[in-house]
Amino acid sequence: MKAVIPAAGQGTRLYPQTHTKPKAMVRLAGEPILGHILSNLTKTSVHQVVIVVGGPMQNQIIEYAETSFNDEFEINFVEQETAEGLGHSIYQTEAAVRGDSALIALGDMLFENGYGTFLDAHNSLDEPDASIGVKTVEEPRHYGVAELAESGQVERVVEKPEEPRSNYAISGVYIVENTDLLFDALAHLVENNIRGAGYEYQLTDALQHMIQSDACIDIFEVEDWYDCGRPETLLEANRVLLSKGETNGADSLDNAVVIPPVDFGDNVVVKEGIVGPNVSVDNDVRITDSIVRNGIVGENATLESVHLEGSIVGNGATVRSEANQLNVGDNSIIEL
Repeated sequence: MKAVIPAAGQGTRLYPQTHTKPKAMVRLAGEPILGHILSNLTKTSVHQVVIVVGGPMQNQIIEYAETSFNDEFEINFVEQETAEGLGHSIYQTEAAVRGDSALIALGDMLFENGYGTFLDAHNSLDEPDASIGVKTVEEPRHYGVAELAESGQVERVVEKPEEPRSNYAISGVYIVENTDLLFDALAHLVENNIRGAGYEYQLTDALQHMIQSDACIDIFEVEDWYDCGRPETLLEANRVLLSKGETNGADSLDNAVVIPPVDFGDNVVVKEGIVGPNVSVDNDVRITDSIVRNGIVGENATLESVHLEGSIVGNGATVRSEANQLNVGDNSIIEL
């Protein structure tokens, strides 16, 4: 089985963080989002990974994956030259994936459960052509939705329906055994210019075409997941991931208090401050006379005399004086 990770999205909902890095490279709890996904995959039977990249900053993803995970996986990079939707992104992997079973893991989604749990759930099903991870939600119209037949199999999938007939939200993990049928369906969409929500080629439309071609698609349930494409859910994912790890020490603590859980990178200096709980601090950060709670602080950032809570501070940013909640991009200087 191959893992397919679409990571070419621009991440506009995470601006200003994604002005200078791809969405998959935004860091939380000690690793970029992509790092958490790949680390999770190392605990499964997957040994080949196909990552879809795109845009002018794609080399950040390529360099990171090759440097950090080349010993773990055979990694193949496929470029999506134009951003035309998730279905279009997956379609770019046809040469690398067709004929093999595939686990599709969205590049901005993190899960409470591991991918090994999902593979086990899939393998317990009655040999479907594909299965979809779902979760029961109160507002399914904000998601792709799976509607089930009386047999329990999926009879219809639709992206963000105005009037959902089901509360099974598609969670962003798909396991496909019959990739020949999947790529035939994607080709049908692209060759006939069949675009769905957002005027993009949707993976849900390809799955629906598979169903109409008599494919058997089943579901498995997932626990909580985190759409790391938004600041509030990125911070929530940071909190959850930190709670599962151990707090390490900063290189220099001078009259400072650390309230776990906290993840410190290398060469972090905290002087006359309080850090934590639920804070991720990248390398080469200086925190002076400040309180930082429930936040993410990027590499080479400087915080002086501030009180930050629920904030994201980008790489190389400087924040001085008093503040309450910020989302500060890379290399910014904020004086309040």
